[in-house]
Amino acid sequence: MKRRKLSVFSLSFIDCICCGLGAIILLFVIVNSQNSAQRQRLTEELRSETDRWEQAVLEGRRHLVAARNSLDEITAELAKTEGLSRKLLQPLSEKRLELADRDRQALAVREHVDKLKADIRSLEEEVKRLQAGAQREEELGRSLRPFPGQGDRQYLTGLKMGGQRILILLDASASMLDETVVGVIRRRNMASAEKLRAPKWQQAVATVDWLTANLPPTSRVQIYVFNESAQPLLEEGGGVEAADVARLNRAVEKLRRLAPEKGTSLINAFEAAARMSPPPDNLFLLTDGLPTMGRDKPWGHRVSADKRLSLFREAVQRLPAGLPVNTILFPMEGDPLAASEFWRLAVDTRGSFICPPKDWP
Repeated sequence: MKRRKLSVFSLSFIDCICCGLGAIILLFVIVNSQNSAQRQRLTEELRSETDRWEQAVLEGRRHLVAARNSLDEITAELAKTEGLSRKLLQPLSEKRLELADRDRQALAVREHVDKLKADIRSLEEEVKRLQAGAQREEELGRSLRPFPGQGDRQYLTGLKMGGQRILILLDASASMLDETVVGVIRRRNMASAEKLRAPKWQQAVATVDWLTANLPPTSRVQIYVFNESAQPLLEEGGGVEAADVARLNRAVEKLRRLAPEKGTSLINAFEAAARMSPPPDNLFLLTDGLPTMGRDKPWGHRVSADKRLSLFREAVQRLPAGLPVNTILFPMEGDPLAASEFWRLAVDTRGSFICPPKDWP
């Protein structure tokens, strides 16, 4: 019997190959189906995200269109506004030119008015001088303001009553309450009403009243009261006309209600005189002795005679140059150098110096 020839590719082998291939295909199908499901799930998420972005892009485009429309409207409104502004700028420029012309005209008118005012003031001063010089002989010696004295006595004082800008400096320190140290200490602790009735202070106030009643009618007068500082009695910085009786009467009445107090700083008073603009050309100083302090309050309560003399000479150096000083001294006990120093000041400044009796003026 003839042997059968063996073949490698037999039916069994093919069956195995087919089964293996089928298994592989089945595995591929299973794996591919899972991948497809996962890919579809990821794709859906990305698609939804893409849809959201597309929606956002559409919204942005709509807003962009609206913004462009608004921009077009604003541009048109801006062009319209620029046209209106150009229309307004031309008349505004014309008005400015017209206003500048009117300002120049107003300035010329003001200068003309100021010149007329200056001419009027010059004429008024000339009229006052003519009226003062045209007084009748029986009216010579009469005061600008009435000043009732005791028995209508007149004293030959030697005071130089001239000047166009007169300054009166009145010492209103506590030492003006009495002539003695004991009297000053006693009255200093009294009520204000008692201080105002002090005879020495009343005489000083009456002296200011007499001075303001005998000044030249064409002059201006300012009154300062000083103790530790100097204050103007008249509100006007340059003073008032001596012929302005009402204001001078009010100033004297205000002075009658002022009570003396504190120390005496003559340097502050003289520096106040130096600060006046225009400066005074005649000074009346009413005081009772040498100063007790400089610009500031001293540390101690006692001031020696040498220190007071030093303070006085320091204050004199602050006087404006060429200003005559007319001193009316109401002497205070314990201050023997005061009279000689104020007399020397009068000589040096070409002023005058008096120590009035108790019944003057």
